[in-house]
Amino acid sequence: MGQIAGGGTDSGDGPPLADLPAAREDRSANRVLTVPNALSVARLLGVPVFLWLVLGPKADGWAVALLIASAATDWLDGKIARAFNQQSRLGEALDPAADRLYIAATLVGLAVRGIIPWWLVALLAARELMVAGALALLKRKAGFGTLQVSFAGKTATLCLLYAFPLLLLGAYAGTGAEIARIIAWAFAIWGTALYWWAAALYLTQVHALLTGRVAPDPEPEGAA
Repeated sequence: MGQIAGGGTDSGDGPPLADLPAAREDRSANRVLTVPNALSVARLLGVPVFLWLVLGPKADGWAVALLIASAATDWLDGKIARAFNQQSRLGEALDPAADRLYIAATLVGLAVRGIIPWWLVALLAARELMVAGALALLKRKAGFGTLQVSFAGKTATLCLLYAFPLLLLGAYAGTGAEIARIIAWAFAIWGTALYWWAAALYLTQVHALLTGRVAPDPEPEGAA
């Protein structure tokens, strides 16, 4: 039985000492009860509230405030996760899921209200279905179904999340509303273009992984 640094012993009965940090890291990644996860769950619970505000009482001011709060908690949960080492696999799944649901809820709400055309909804929905189908194929063929998030995907999501509250504010009369509407459509057009560019990048990744030209990332984040 050999003496080790720090007063411990290596008896050979347990896992190798070199594996202990990896084991602790794996347990950390599987954590559920963390502050970032709680914030992500709160964001998810806000999605039906947002949709009700837009379609029910048409309380657009409160709806915009909820979108801003969602964006703030999205930024905050990432900061907390990195600062206090509270990253987890659940958090990596919840965060992009919340973004997608807010985008979907906002698109539906704005289209029903006639603020945006249905073809824009169809364009973004077709992109989501294409990426989802590629990831499902990757899961079936290679055993995993996540890809590294691209900068284009993150930027596209940010552009769309900026566009939506401005589109709501631009639905009214007045100079301020007209300015908001112009800026909103600029963000919407750029966001949609980048969303499809990100999809092309993900499809290229999927093709490369399926043909064995590149090795998978051991810790991928969910595609956006």
